[in-house]
Amino acid sequence: MRSRAALLPPAAFALMVALALPGCRDKSAAPAQAASDYPIRPVPFTDVTLTDAFWSPRLETNRTVSVPYALRMNEETGRIDNFRKAARLMSGPHQGRRFNDSDVYKAMEAAAYTLRLHPDAALDKTLDDLIALIAQAQEPDGYLFTTRTNDPAHPAPGSGPERWTNLRVSHELYNVGHMYEAAVAHFQATGKRTFLAIAEKNAALLLRTFGAGPGRRRGFPGHQEIEIGLAKLYRATGRRDYLDLAKFFLDERGHYFGGERHAPEDPFAVYDSDEYMQNHKPVLEQDEAVGHAVRAMYMYSGMADVAALGGYPEYVAAIDRLWLDVAGKKQYLTGGVGARSGSEAFGEAYELPNAEAYTETCAAIGNALWNYRLFLLHGESKYMDVFERVLYNGLLSGAALSGDRFFYQNPLESAGGYGRSPWFEVACCPPNMTRFLPSLPGYVYATKDDVVFVNLFIAGTGKITLAGRTVVLTQKTRYPWDGAVKLTVAPDGAGPLELAVRIPGWARGEAMPTGLYTFLDASEEEPGLKINGEPVALEMRDGYARLRRDWRAGDTVELTLPMPVRWIVANDGVAEDRGRAAIQRGPLVYAVEGVDNADRVFDLILPDGAPLGVEFRPDAASPSSPGPPSSSLRTPPERPSRPLDRSWPCLTMPGPTAAPARCSSGCPARPPRRGRPGSST
Repeated sequence: MRSRAALLPPAAFALMVALALPGCRDKSAAPAQAASDYPIRPVPFTDVTLTDAFWSPRLETNRTVSVPYALRMNEETGRIDNFRKAARLMSGPHQGRRFNDSDVYKAMEAAAYTLRLHPDAALDKTLDDLIALIAQAQEPDGYLFTTRTNDPAHPAPGSGPERWTNLRVSHELYNVGHMYEAAVAHFQATGKRTFLAIAEKNAALLLRTFGAGPGRRRGFPGHQEIEIGLAKLYRATGRRDYLDLAKFFLDERGHYFGGERHAPEDPFAVYDSDEYMQNHKPVLEQDEAVGHAVRAMYMYSGMADVAALGGYPEYVAAIDRLWLDVAGKKQYLTGGVGARSGSEAFGEAYELPNAEAYTETCAAIGNALWNYRLFLLHGESKYMDVFERVLYNGLLSGAALSGDRFFYQNPLESAGGYGRSPWFEVACCPPNMTRFLPSLPGYVYATKDDVVFVNLFIAGTGKITLAGRTVVLTQKTRYPWDGAVKLTVAPDGAGPLELAVRIPGWARGEAMPTGLYTFLDASEEEPGLKINGEPVALEMRDGYARLRRDWRAGDTVELTLPMPVRWIVANDGVAEDRGRAAIQRGPLVYAVEGVDNADRVFDLILPDGAPLGVEFRPDAASPSSPGPPSSSLRTPPERPSRPLDRSWPCLTMPGPTAAPARCSSGCPARPPRRGRPGSST
C-alpha cells in the first residue's frame, strides 16, 4: 500500500476589510449613489448581529483586548509620539520606520468599527484626541508624513530627500491610504467630519500634485493601498476625482522606473525590482502574480474597486486572469499566499515550499479582501470558497485567543523556535487583524435585486433590505464543527424572493476551485436541503442552491453539509508536496503538532485509507468559547485516544499511540523541534 506523510499546516493566518468595508454604509450621511458600482452589494455589518459560539467570543476579545492593545502599543513604541513631534508638541528624532504612521491609522480604523457596534464614550474621546493631534501634525497645504515634517533634512531612511522624490520606497502614499480608510470609518461610525476633513485636505493636495497634465507630477506608490483608500473616500463624499486619481496611480505602473536606484548591498536594493512592486508591466497586461504578495493583493483589490465604481470592464478582465494564476498555481492549502521569505513574494508556478513559506498575515487578509470583491463582481461561490478557506485557516491564526499575540509570517512547517509575538518593529499585521474582525458580520449576506446570498454559516440575525422590502434571516448553527445550518425567514410582506445558499466546494467534492488541491478520496455523502421540514432538490447555479418562492414569516431552510474527514493532495507540480497529504474536515485544515505527538511529527506516516472518525467531547469545551462541545477526529474504538488538553477538535490517527492533530483555527504555535524540511507540519 502506498503511504503519504501527513502534510498538515499548523497555523497560518490573515484582512480584512472589504470594499469600503463590507456593508459599511452610513444611513445618516450617505453621498449620492455612485453611477456605477458592484452588481452585488454586501449587507452592512451593522445590520448583522452574531450570536455564534465560535466567532462571538473572538470578536469580543478583539473589542475588549486587541483594539485597546493596538492603541497602547502604538503609544508605547513611539508611533503616536511621532505625531506629537510633527505637531511641535515635543522634540526628538522620529521613532521607527517611515511607514509607522500607518499602524496608528489602522488601529484607529479598528476602533471606529468597534465604536459603531459598541458605543463607548472613553474610546470615542480617545479617537477625538488622536484626530486633533493628527490635525496639528498636518502641514498647512495638507501634507501628512510625520518623519519629514518632524525633521525635513533627516527623515527616516527611504523617505527620499524631498516630498514625492522616492515614491517607490517612501510609503508617503501608502500611509495616507490607510488614513483615508480610517477617516471614512470614523465618519461612518460617528457622523463627525473631523477626521474626514483631514483626509480630504490631504487628498486635495494629491489632486493638485499628481496627474498627466501640465505642471503635474507623474508617479505611483511603491506599496499599493492609496487606491483602496481613494475609492473609499469617493464612496463617502461622491467626489469622482478621487476615483480618477486611484485609476491614475494604477495606470502609471509599468511605464517607467520612478524613483531612486540603490547599490546591490543597500538594504533598499529590493525596491529596484519592478517585479517586486508589480511595475514590470502595465496593470492591464499583467496575467501572472509576481513580487511582494501584500502589494499585489492590495493592487488587485484596488483594481476591482476602480473597475466596479468607474465602469472599466478591462480591469475586471485583468484581475480575472490574475486570479486564475494565484488560485491555480500560487496559493497554499490554508489560503495563504507569498512563498518566498526573502522578499515576502510570490514564487514561480507551483513554488509552494512549506518550511520556507512566508504567507504573511497581511497577504492572507489581502487575499480575502480581493476574493470578496471578485464575488461582488461575479456572484460565483468559488470566490467565497477561497474567502472561507482563508478565513478559517490562513487568517484566524494571525491572532492568539488572548488577543495580544500575533503571527507575522505563517510557515506551514517548523522545526521549533517559532511562536506568536506581542508586537513587531514592522507592525502591519496586528492592527490589520484588529480591523478585520469587527467587519466579519458584513461578509455573511449580500444582495442583488430580489436575491439574498447566504455566504457564510455563522449563527446570528441579519436585517436585509432589498427590492423595497425588509427580510430578517436568523441562522442557527455550530459551524465549523457541524454542518447543520437552520435559517428562519421573516419577510415584512408577501411576494417572491430568492435565497441563494452557498454550497461550499468542499461539500461538493471540490477541494480548491482550480484543481490546485484535490481530494484523494471520494465521499458518497451529499449536501441536503429542506424547506419547512420537507426535502427539496438542490437547484444549483454558480455554486449556490437557488430557492425562489413566496416566503412567509416563520419559513425555515435546513441545510446539511456532511463533514467526513478528507485527504487532500496537491497538484503534482508542487514538488514539495509529492507523496504527502493533508487532512481536512469541513472548512478546517488540520495540523500535526509536536506538543501532542512526542515530537515525532516529522516521521509520521499514514497509510492511504487510514480510518479516521469524528466525535464530540464536552470535556474539551473552551472557557473562551462557550457553547456546544468541540469535535474531535478519532481512530476506531479499539484504538483509544488520550484526553484532550485544549478545546480544539483533535484528530487521532492510527499508530502505537494516538496522534492528535489540531485544526489551524486557533492552533497554538507549538511545532515539532526536529525533522527534515517538507515532511510534515
